[in-house]
Amino acid sequence: MSTITIQEAQARLTELIRQLNPGDEVVITEGDRPVARLTTAPLPEPRPRRLGTLRGTVLRMAPDFDEPLDDFRESME
Repeated sequence: MSTITIQEAQARLTELIRQLNPGDEVVITEGDRPVARLTTAPLPEPRPRRLGTLRGTVLRMAPDFDEPLDDFRESME
């Protein structure tokens, strides 16, 4: 945890935000009194995957879709 005056924070806010790592904290003071705390925002919770969301999006499949490729035909025999 580091401490910075409100004047320094105003002058270097963009730099302070970019340098913050998860879990870091900067206390902003006015005089000798802490007035604010700058921390990283929590990461959003990943949304759970939903099965079947792409159902119906494959409109056409080639008739030889599951046939071996010509490049690998010899190794398959």
